[in-house]
Amino acid sequence: MDNKRDKDQDGDCDKVTSALLKSLTGEFDLESILFLKLRGQGIQDLGCIGECMNLERLDLTGNNITNLAALSSLRHLSVLNLSANKVSSLAHPEPLRSCESLQNLNVAGNVISSIENLHCLQSLNKLENLRFKDNTYNYTNPVCRNSSYRAIILEMFPNIKVLDGERVVGRGSDLYQLCKDIDDTIKVASIYKNGQLVEHSDCKPWVEDSYWEIKRSNNAIIEEAYKQFNDVLHECRLLNNRATHIISQTERSMSLKKQPKQFAI
Repeated sequence: MDNKRDKDQDGDCDKVTSALLKSLTGEFDLESILFLKLRGQGIQDLGCIGECMNLERLDLTGNNITNLAALSSLRHLSVLNLSANKVSSLAHPEPLRSCESLQNLNVAGNVISSIENLHCLQSLNKLENLRFKDNTYNYTNPVCRNSSYRAIILEMFPNIKVLDGERVVGRGSDLYQLCKDIDDTIKVASIYKNGQLVEHSDCKPWVEDSYWEIKRSNNAIIEEAYKQFNDVLHECRLLNNRATHIISQTERSMSLKKQPKQFAI
């Protein structure tokens, strides 16, 4: 019993217990917990997690979870990360159907194999970010092998804004399409006819001149986001300048090494 208690308190156990949650959060009342991060804890059984009635964000990445029934009582849950687990179905017993506040769901890196398993999510009207695969970590699901997977998901969930980390509506989706257009144009421009580059007189600008203008807002949160974006953009420009300088120096150094040695007589 002592060993079991120690494992629970250290968070290295296969079942979520009241003692584990209280030790991790410092809360005496499970209903007071709003955010839980239980990554890589070896969890198989979600245990009493359903008692965290007011939970809003839950990260269960990298465990051994197969059964999600305990999540059915989490009506305030807005963000759920179940990546890298062993979930094979969301349909039985449809535990997420009652998570009516769910906006962001990540189940990449599981074993979901059927589109039919996803119908239970269609009633979640607030769901806008859905992920079944994550190329960054090489996470996926068998269902993603279906050649029509993307088209089917977009038809099933017409209100989602982001699928597998890629924006499908809004300015982000426009940018993605713009990049594809640029790529296609480069391929076309690479075609030569009789040794001459084929020119296309009917080429049009990809976007309007005002496309890249940042629309200001009175919302302080949005303004802060703009500021952070501009800071990151500035850092990227500095890194680009440094990289260009280093590449130039390296190329110059290599060209000098390739020159034949000259000897004075």
